[in-house]
Amino acid sequence: MGNRLSGRDFDFMLGDLMIHAETMSATIEDNRGVAKTKGVPNGKVAGDVGCSGEFELDTQNYNLVIDAARKAGSFEDLEEFDVVVNGEVDDESSKTEMFGCSFRITDLLNIDSKGGEKTKHKLAFDVTSPDFVKINGVPYLSRKSTENIR
Repeated sequence: MGNRLSGRDFDFMLGDLMIHAETMSATIEDNRGVAKTKGVPNGKVAGDVGCSGEFELDTQNYNLVIDAARKAGSFEDLEEFDVVVNGEVDDESSKTEMFGCSFRITDLLNIDSKGGEKTKHKLAFDVTSPDFVKINGVPYLSRKSTENIR
């Protein structure tokens, strides 16, 4: 048995910008539900979906994002970007793509006065494109869910 994927094995692309994240998370909210008749399950109903996440960056990588925002004119002026998260070791690999992402700063600073750790900054993001999310090349949403949306 070879090496298994760990957090050290992932690279992060924000559009054409490669960053190194201290931590990264993404969560899909899928509000499909169970249809019920007289309180008894009787099929399913479609619901809304969303995906959001968060990058925790050290100052060096945070400054890469600041430079991109400076070039755009402001953080609000940053164009939506795709996030691609790749991980690969021996016989395991993982690729997650999130489309049309937009940043929100959640922790402008996270400073510990006793030291011992790098200063960190949190950037939350929301997926805004109907292309939504692909996991190892497989779309999360069905073709029917996204037809006629552009």
